[in-house]
Amino acid sequence: MSTIDFKNKIINGESLKELKKIPSESFDLVFADPPYNLQLKNKLIRPDRSKVNAVNDKWDQFESFKKYDEFSICWLKECRRILKKNGALWVIGSYHNIFRLGTIIQDLGFWILNDVIWNKSNPMPNFRGTRFTNAHETLIWASKSQKSKYTFNYQSLKCLNDDLQMRSNWNLPICNGSERLKKNGKKIHSTQKPEALLHRILLASSNKEDMVLDPFLGSGTTATVAKKLGRIYYGIEKEKSYFKAAEERLKKTKPIEDDLLDTLKNNRSKPRIPFGSLVELGIIKPGMNIFDQKKKINAKIMADGSVKHKSAEGSIHKVAAKILGAESCNGWTYWYCNINGSMKPIDNLRQKFLSKTL
Repeated sequence: MSTIDFKNKIINGESLKELKKIPSESFDLVFADPPYNLQLKNKLIRPDRSKVNAVNDKWDQFESFKKYDEFSICWLKECRRILKKNGALWVIGSYHNIFRLGTIIQDLGFWILNDVIWNKSNPMPNFRGTRFTNAHETLIWASKSQKSKYTFNYQSLKCLNDDLQMRSNWNLPICNGSERLKKNGKKIHSTQKPEALLHRILLASSNKEDMVLDPFLGSGTTATVAKKLGRIYYGIEKEKSYFKAAEERLKKTKPIEDDLLDTLKNNRSKPRIPFGSLVELGIIKPGMNIFDQKKKINAKIMADGSVKHKSAEGSIHKVAAKILGAESCNGWTYWYCNINGSMKPIDNLRQKFLSKTL
């Protein structure tokens, strides 16, 4: 089967069986929300004696840790096989299973990049009062190997976080309100994840048109968010009721307009271009004046690509830093020049350079 057979589809089937049908190195990203093996022994009762609808589904039950580990090794092996060489994996879990999964992930050759704590702003209380309220889940983010050139949209995440670096503790509410899928007033899926969580994950570690797989699709959150963000999704879910709910959910989901899906490029992903190369190519002429944004300061371009302002001379970065009295400065964005009758950052001229060299 070709990768086309797995584009923007979900399937009702057993995960291990369906994963084996996928060609090797087909997907850019895997998000997995596997059974947690919660090991709940007793019914949970609220102080008013009402029953708590906890996770006690058969799909989450394993007869021993050994059986759970065997299951985990099998699906993680398949996920690593179907990942492209620069692909990555996200796995979410709780204290019941995440440490077992972390060991297996490392043993299989994945390279752990981060563990992320999802702090639930509205967690379920601890009704028995015998432990701390379990208010978080842990996510492991790992590349296929140590050498993988994985995707990380650093600038987009920084922008999402008010120009601060995104940290590894995320404060997000659990899925509730109109987003929570219900039938006859009851939750369709006991562990439905919030779309906000998947939005951040997909925005961080995938790009438009990337292939995203969820081997335990549940009620379809991964596929839904992937569709909105212009990613190509494929989901596997063995429970018929969950699959049907996901199918209906996807039908109602509309993609975000294509021109709104571009993400900010990382500075490190921009080609490193010496300013002097623009002079060599004639894009910038020796003797040309460049200015600060307010046009109060000007400097002259020299034949070797250096700039001169009064007694200061050197690179565009060094002279700008001296003017500002700073240790460093990005000259590409500090200096402006006249481009077709309007003042533009000299950074815009890099595109002209690229069009001549690529």
